[in-house]
Amino acid sequence: MKKINTLILAFVALLATNLIANDGTSPLTANFIMGNPEVQSMNAISFGPEGILFVGDSKSAMVTAIDTKDKVAAEAPKEIKMAKVDEQIAALLGTTAAEITIQDMAVNPISKMIYFAVHHSNGTPVLLKTDGETIQHVPLTEVSHSKMEINNPIDAEKKDRRGNSMRVSAISDLNYFEGKVMVSGLSNEEFASTFRSIPFPFKSEQMQASLEIYHAAHGKYETHAPIKAFLPVNIAGKANLVAAYTCTPLVVFPMESLRPGEHTTGQTVAELGNWNVPLDIIQMEKEGKSYLLMANSSRAVMKISVDQVANFHDSLTEKVAERSGTAGVDFINLPFVNVQQLDKLSDSHFIMLQRRSNGDLDLYTQNNRWL
Repeated sequence: MKKINTLILAFVALLATNLIANDGTSPLTANFIMGNPEVQSMNAISFGPEGILFVGDSKSAMVTAIDTKDKVAAEAPKEIKMAKVDEQIAALLGTTAAEITIQDMAVNPISKMIYFAVHHSNGTPVLLKTDGETIQHVPLTEVSHSKMEINNPIDAEKKDRRGNSMRVSAISDLNYFEGKVMVSGLSNEEFASTFRSIPFPFKSEQMQASLEIYHAAHGKYETHAPIKAFLPVNIAGKANLVAAYTCTPLVVFPMESLRPGEHTTGQTVAELGNWNVPLDIIQMEKEGKSYLLMANSSRAVMKISVDQVANFHDSLTEKVAERSGTAGVDFINLPFVNVQQLDKLSDSHFIMLQRRSNGDLDLYTQNNRWL
């Protein structure tokens, strides 16, 4: 009888799999529900497979996966030039550019549509997209989605030494990598800097590790500052997390060292200069060589060779001698300043949102000749 029951269960499972395949539903979205995900903030966005957009919501301490249905493959445009993007967004929302903040930008690798996470000054989060010509609102009132609450986020009441809420850093960045959503931010643990790895499709479990780095600009080890921007990078054949922090240490964490409940000290491979916040990191390749491009709040876009990171076997453990000095892996400042958002558009092109010298906020492409 037990054998018969087992065979029946196996048949039912096979039938369910066939039904999913026949109606076009992906196993990645099989447990999604229709409705309003009630996103309270959009602190970071990033695309996974099949046009699924992941939204990091610090206010509700939630990661939301949204099936954008944006799955029609398209070639990346060779050139995009959109002027005064903030004013165009503001006009669409019926407000002024001074009343909005573009929190993040992400390119759908399938459709090549560019998505913006925007906050209105009244606290309302808004999702928009553009093909490089017109900007469209992406309503979230009735979408297919799935949600996952992060464990032990930093309390909403906690403030930094300047009196600012620290809850905004509950989720500071996120990326999809090999079946997992990776999330950086702050927790309530003694060592607050936290890395989370959440299996996707979402289940109940999530891995959480605390992080420690040597901050060469400050001349000390730190455990309380969150990663501001990170990227999974293959270095010498192994998966690593390349992470950038405020003021601006660049740190490498081997993925295999990030284990549940454990405390991990990263390898500080560079100090890129203080009084600066890293905003975005992307990886581009040219002629078999790989490079990291990093946008910054107070410095130019930096180009860093992945080979140089791989060949830097030490870790910085001494304070830089000169104020605003740099150390470790070399980098090149590209002639792009005030770049607020950065993402990869294709194998040969990347897209930037830049505040120009005339004050305009423009969206435009550059290619890998800069590599």
